[in-house]
Amino acid sequence: MKTPHRQESRRSPRRLEDINREAYIYFGAGATVAWQMANPGVGRGVSNHSATLSRPLQRLRATMSYVYAVTLGDDADRAAIARHVNRAHAGVRGPGYNAFDRELQLWVAATLFRGAIDVHELFEGPLPDDARETLYRDAWGFGRTLQVADSQWPPDVAAFDRWWDEREAALSVDDQVRAYMQAVLDGGHVPWYLRGAMPLQRLVTAGLLPSRLRAMFGMPWDAARERRWQAFRRWAPRLYWLVPRGLRHLPARHYLAALRRDHVARDNDDRSPP
Repeated sequence: MKTPHRQESRRSPRRLEDINREAYIYFGAGATVAWQMANPGVGRGVSNHSATLSRPLQRLRATMSYVYAVTLGDDADRAAIARHVNRAHAGVRGPGYNAFDRELQLWVAATLFRGAIDVHELFEGPLPDDARETLYRDAWGFGRTLQVADSQWPPDVAAFDRWWDEREAALSVDDQVRAYMQAVLDGGHVPWYLRGAMPLQRLVTAGLLPSRLRAMFGMPWDAARERRWQAFRRWAPRLYWLVPRGLRHLPARHYLAALRRDHVARDNDDRSPP
């Protein structure tokens, strides 16, 4: 018997903001990062320049502010996050990568769409085709806050799926990127009070990835892990939907409010006399 929330998700077309507002998207963060890092250009850029290992909470805040600004924010929020991302990307370049490379940016934006679909299906069930088309067009907003033109995206979901399969076949991971991703899954300098969640995050990250990508990153998988993964798939959605809506949506409200406070503070600083 299907649960009520799954029935509702199949009746009603969803927008990307409806998915990203839910706190369950954090379970998909590790898999999304893995997809991004498996693109050699993105992997080299992140492993050489990212502060994720040394300042994980600050990096999480930056990433989630970007996701929330694009999908839940207004034009001012999107303009503010675009300026922030461009400043952060200014020095990210080296042999084989450049953070302003539009093809690499398209791949990153595409993984955010694919990641949203994966966690929605995990927690709410499959989306109807028309809803996937709506979500896909919403995801083009990620590119607009970078340097990606709408014309770079495949024209519809069917074309995107073919494009994704072609890009997936070309993914590869070198020793540096593999070691970096392993360190991310170990938690880096994550505060002590979050370390207890890292084994679950590693399980869900590996569970959401295809076996080929797991192998690339050296993520072990065996019968015991498969049983734990299936138990998570069975129980996590049931427990999640017992959480009050206000708590489920609290991270989105928190990070978006923080972005707006920072934006106001920066504007005030810019207007201050020298």
